[in-house]
Amino acid sequence: MPDETVRSASYTVSCEDYVHVVEFSPFDCGSPASLLAYGGNQYVVVGTCRFKSANLLEFTSLQVFMHGVRVDAIAWSPETRLDKLPPVIRFCTAAADRKVRLWTSDLQNNCDVKVMEGHTSYINHLVFEPAEGKQIASVSDDHTCRVWNLDGNETISFRLRSPGVSVCWHPEDICKLMVAEKKGTIRFYDLVTQHAILSLDSGQVPLMSADWCLTNTIKVGAVVANEWVIWDITRSSYPLEKRPAHVDKARHFRWSRANENLFATTGYPGKINSQLLVHHLGHPQPVMIGSACVGAGLSWHRTLPLCVIGGDRKLFFWMTEM
Repeated sequence: MPDETVRSASYTVSCEDYVHVVEFSPFDCGSPASLLAYGGNQYVVVGTCRFKSANLLEFTSLQVFMHGVRVDAIAWSPETRLDKLPPVIRFCTAAADRKVRLWTSDLQNNCDVKVMEGHTSYINHLVFEPAEGKQIASVSDDHTCRVWNLDGNETISFRLRSPGVSVCWHPEDICKLMVAEKKGTIRFYDLVTQHAILSLDSGQVPLMSADWCLTNTIKVGAVVANEWVIWDITRSSYPLEKRPAHVDKARHFRWSRANENLFATTGYPGKINSQLLVHHLGHPQPVMIGSACVGAGLSWHRTLPLCVIGGDRKLFFWMTEM
């Protein structure tokens, strides 16, 4: 493999705490800057990223939300706007105490937190309904996918056959939800009939993370054991393509939002480093390799081929040439 694919981070940002999860907002917030949230052991930091030059990324902290318990997942609401007066910041978190929290702030003195209880085990992932942000879906080790309204009430619950690891909402059809399970099955649910309408099979276990390509929704990707796998849901319930990626188990899979053929995977954090691989469907080998000091989380910028992972008191950003 050519050495030029191995890259140190394009940018780093120092943090006060170990970063367990980091998420770019996938929605237009009405500002040239991009919203980013990251969570540690006690709090969530919300800020903006702006590029001052090719070599300089400026991160500005807007607000620190005292969380009081480890943050395991973050999801942004499409209702978040920086161009309103006052601004509206809305996101939800999943925490180590098995609760979902909905946060709403005006970045001044008003901050409302709604706590949603119902999951009986670790919550692995959650997502907002992307059109209006009036619903939240979460998946858990308790073998359920639950849908909540903004009042904190559970409105739908799907019984899963193994721990739920990822959940994605269709970008246009808000009645379609994708749920990935650890035992290697990905199901698509119709929220009106509350039945599964399609399923995919990875053919191996454990499936640790899956993502729906929101720029081309016939593509679904996941990491299973140490491989990445890609489906074309119009052609087969079995993977169209798969390839070994990480020496040990893989941890995260995320599609780029800027290029439907670009995706990233991470390995499990080792004793010192976690490996980030950026892949392109047209290339047999990773197009970029990075590593971060005990990394966690993975997210892509809304419009740029830029991804971020968290680590020990740092955020690591990599820019990929398209």
